[in-house]
Amino acid sequence: MSQTVDRALSILPMLAEGPADLGQVADRLGVHKSTALRLLRTLHEHGLVYRQSDQRYRLGARLFALAQEAVENLDIREIAHPHLVRLNEQCGHTVHLAVYEENEVLYIDKVDSRYPVRMYSRIGRPVAITVAAVAKLLLADLPEPERRTLAEKLDYPAYTPRSTADATAFLRELEQAREQGWATDLGGHEESINCVAAPVRGADGRVVAAMSVSAPNVVVTAEELLALLPLVRRTADAISGEYSGRTPVRDPG
Repeated sequence: MSQTVDRALSILPMLAEGPADLGQVADRLGVHKSTALRLLRTLHEHGLVYRQSDQRYRLGARLFALAQEAVENLDIREIAHPHLVRLNEQCGHTVHLAVYEENEVLYIDKVDSRYPVRMYSRIGRPVAITVAAVAKLLLADLPEPERRTLAEKLDYPAYTPRSTADATAFLRELEQAREQGWATDLGGHEESINCVAAPVRGADGRVVAAMSVSAPNVVVTAEELLALLPLVRRTADAISGEYSGRTPVRDPG
């Protein structure tokens, strides 16, 4: 039975390359045409393949519907949380996960610092969109016209002398974040707080979330926090791998 399932599943990536007839499927699988036909009929009955009028087979609409449903039901917070906890255990600092929804960047998860001095951010609250490192990564992934339109609509509060001054400066920061694949907030929101962030990407390469490590100057310097960037990026890559299905989800137990 396992060999039958394996053969049937092997047909799907083949048809992803383009339509194929019965003979081509049989040759690729190394089986008789009658065996290939039974496999194709079963897949066809479930809507996973479709037989065209020219008798060639292609991927069925049901397969795309299932894929879309799976993507929509993925919970990035659930997947990311164990990674955030491990990162927090390794570095001791506050770790955040954020997403972009309806023109706001929101924290959807947080693991607090082990140090007495802690950040007052809250899950579900919007971040300071013009200065936050996670916001820069999420907005940098938007199409260029959308980035520009959004940047021109935003207000630019002067939280500190290091805050982003205007739309021109903000677009420049977004472009830098897009090119280098990470972002920082070094005293832009609160002078005493620094932050480094990395993007979490889906199977299509688009940024679906951003995660960050933040710490006050009294705990670590900005340079010391930046030294954690490789660890932050590896964590973001691990979350991306699980979210996109490139690596198996870890068993939380």
